[in-house]
Amino acid sequence: MVKDSTVLAVIPARGGSESIPLKNIKAFAGYPLLSYSIAAGLQSKLVDRVIVSTDDEQIAEVAGEYGAEVPFLRPEALAFNDTPDLPVFQHALGWLKEAESYSPDLVVQLRPTSPVRPPDCVDQAIAILRQNPEADSVRGVVPSGQNPFKMWTIREDGAMEPLLNSDFEEPYNMPRQHLPATYWQTGHIDVIRTETILNKNSMSGETILPLILAPRYAIDIDTEQDWMRAEWLVQHQAMEMVTPGRKMRPFPERVDLVILDFDGVLTDNRVWVDKDGRELIAANRSDGWGIARLKEMGVEVVILSTETDPVVTARAKKLSIEVTQGISDKPATLEQIIKDRDIQLDHSVYVGNDLNDLGCFPLVGYAFAVRDAHSEVLKAADYVLASKGGYGAVREVCDMLQSQSNLRGE
Repeated sequence: MVKDSTVLAVIPARGGSESIPLKNIKAFAGYPLLSYSIAAGLQSKLVDRVIVSTDDEQIAEVAGEYGAEVPFLRPEALAFNDTPDLPVFQHALGWLKEAESYSPDLVVQLRPTSPVRPPDCVDQAIAILRQNPEADSVRGVVPSGQNPFKMWTIREDGAMEPLLNSDFEEPYNMPRQHLPATYWQTGHIDVIRTETILNKNSMSGETILPLILAPRYAIDIDTEQDWMRAEWLVQHQAMEMVTPGRKMRPFPERVDLVILDFDGVLTDNRVWVDKDGRELIAANRSDGWGIARLKEMGVEVVILSTETDPVVTARAKKLSIEVTQGISDKPATLEQIIKDRDIQLDHSVYVGNDLNDLGCFPLVGYAFAVRDAHSEVLKAADYVLASKGGYGAVREVCDMLQSQSNLRGE
């Protein structure tokens, strides 16, 4: 077993996605899609370095925010929709060798479009390749949902013929239990020897070993429908997976109370002050419409604010919701609010943006952070909203809760 082989993780993330624009940095279950693959590399015990290969400066910036290196921008000639993996990886390895004299022994490919990975996925694949020096690569696979021995093609004359030729007599009429087990390759993980990529001009080589993953991880995002299905699974199935933030709690099956911070949640955290000291804030009308719909569903909504400000009172009155403000201990006040209403803790959700909200997160069933929240709040939240505070973040929460209610048929 080679114990001292160096391991580089490369995440290919071009900017020109046609099916979902800028797919790689779109928020998936609260975090940029790209960040799940970055987390898989960074959380691995065996990966030495994580880089992102992209042609897009915006993607590069997000990659850096989540801890990956972006030592170069990929040439546009290697960023087309039909560009294969091989030249992208050969370019990355060539650049690193020439610019940094860096040549890893093993290369891990982590595709952003397969974000749902078991926590030990990367290290398992690396260990398999290290333990088998005769192998060129390791590839993640899942048991195939449909056996290819029962698949067909249709000839030009309209007649069907089996997809596979085999020694079986009419395999398409055989019980599936009598057919060989087959596997479907996923995009979760590939570990390849560097010499295979550079000298054999292949992303797999001839001897490919499997890392067999559970079928529930067979998620590949290419279309909006794929995205919605995958996000629902992540939010509602409490899957063991690598995540950029803390381990997410499952989305609550029932919500009776929504607690909102005010500044930076119902507002964009800015304030206008006139010469007489009077303050003005900007609020989003769509938030008010979402809150009204929640109230129609029987969900209570409360504003909890450390500030004592007539603006907060006026906005709460406009929305016809209760407000508690001028408090120094948010968690204690939150606990009392929940207790007074005789609501179960896991039937309440909190929406916050700053450090004084952190103590409230573990007291509720689910915690949301607005997109521009403090970095520590983003890490502590169960879900990071796609919207910034004051730009429809509360409406986003309201829509999610209503969708959940509709799924239950209420």
